[in-house]
Amino acid sequence: MKNDKQSSNHSSGKKKRYSRGLPVFNPSAAGIDIGDTNHSVAINDDSGGFEVREYGAFTKDLTDIVCWLKEEGITTVAMESTGIYWLNLYLLLEEAGIEPYLVNARHVKNVTGRKKDDTDSIWLQKLHSCGLLQKSFQPEEDIRKLRTYIRQRKKLIQRGADCVRHMQKAMKLMNLKLHTVISDILGKTGLLMVEAILDGERNPEELIKLKDSRIKASDEEIRMSLEGIWREEYLFMLEQAYEGYKFYQSQIHACDEKIRTQLLSQAALVLEGDITELDMRRKKKPRKNQFNFNARNLMKVIVGVDLCEVDSLSEISVVELISEIGTDMNKWPNSKHMAAWLNLAPNTKITGGKIISSKMQKKKNHAGQTLRMAASTLSQSKSPMGDFARKMKSRLGKKGGVVATAHKLSRIIYTMIKLQQPYNVDIVAHAQNEWKNIRINYLEKQLKQLKEYA
Repeated sequence: MKNDKQSSNHSSGKKKRYSRGLPVFNPSAAGIDIGDTNHSVAINDDSGGFEVREYGAFTKDLTDIVCWLKEEGITTVAMESTGIYWLNLYLLLEEAGIEPYLVNARHVKNVTGRKKDDTDSIWLQKLHSCGLLQKSFQPEEDIRKLRTYIRQRKKLIQRGADCVRHMQKAMKLMNLKLHTVISDILGKTGLLMVEAILDGERNPEELIKLKDSRIKASDEEIRMSLEGIWREEYLFMLEQAYEGYKFYQSQIHACDEKIRTQLLSQAALVLEGDITELDMRRKKKPRKNQFNFNARNLMKVIVGVDLCEVDSLSEISVVELISEIGTDMNKWPNSKHMAAWLNLAPNTKITGGKIISSKMQKKKNHAGQTLRMAASTLSQSKSPMGDFARKMKSRLGKKGGVVATAHKLSRIIYTMIKLQQPYNVDIVAHAQNEWKNIRINYLEKQLKQLKEYA
């Protein structure tokens, strides 16, 4: 009876069947171990083994790798995302019609034993031939080009901001308190006064004549703030910082022109060359760090929908976001996968049926950071998305609320681009009204219970 009982218990368990061995899905696959000075390439030979060749990292060597792989009939190649060494080989493989797989180094564990370039390339080839590697996201060529310009522009803005901080430090060393009486030394009044000081003007009475009529500070306050200690070394620091700021501003304008040309070319492809209806006018007075051209209309043509209609998304944010994710939403199965790629979802780990960790991954994602910056401003908005941001902030705290709101924005953007639908604020408002009604009913019940016990 005991044995019968044990056999019945075993039969009630869930059954899973597994095939023996690892099936080969990519027989014409290769693995490449990327390095700064050499590349190790591994492919299958005809006898069930591997053939490994070592190449240098010069352009001629990269061309030889591609030619050899084409001769061997290789259709797909796996390589680790090591620094930026993979980029040129990746582009050459893509142009040759060989599908490159850029894989995360964390997903590829080294085979046990001695670590060598040839064994690493063989291990990559084994994993890739069995279909065990996941392809990292890479946008199309046009989007990749736009991304390069956008990232360069962001770096230039950061360097320009460093120069502004150096200007402020030099003025503090000279005890010039101009930054305390006007809101922005980069405005019309601030720049004119800095230029006059560098030209040799020291008299506050002459400097105050450069004051703009919109400045709210009184003449006496500005006069006192311009009485400084004029030391030669601090004036030199101010001059260096100011020249650096002007240089980076000219670099940003040149970068804006490249971005405008790239967006026009992408819009022309969508419109089949007819760009007569596009707004080509320049902005007379663009805001600080904003484009000097109308990027919103161009992005509307490229994307198919106006993402600037979404609360907290400016044209700068939209261009930065599209330059990172592109316009093809088919690269993600659904909006949840895209939110996870943006690092806007917890990295849940489950073992034994229990959640052991749900921390966010420590990785840098430019598109996810853009959405977080946009979400951080929504708590001050009176829109339905602002209500959602405040609800998440009260429930999860400031940091968690920003991530949850950015997650919501990513799903809205995915749906808009995927289905080519405009932003429908009524859907968000309806969800918020339902939550408010549930909250009101809950508080009314609580109040009723308190009255009964009173």
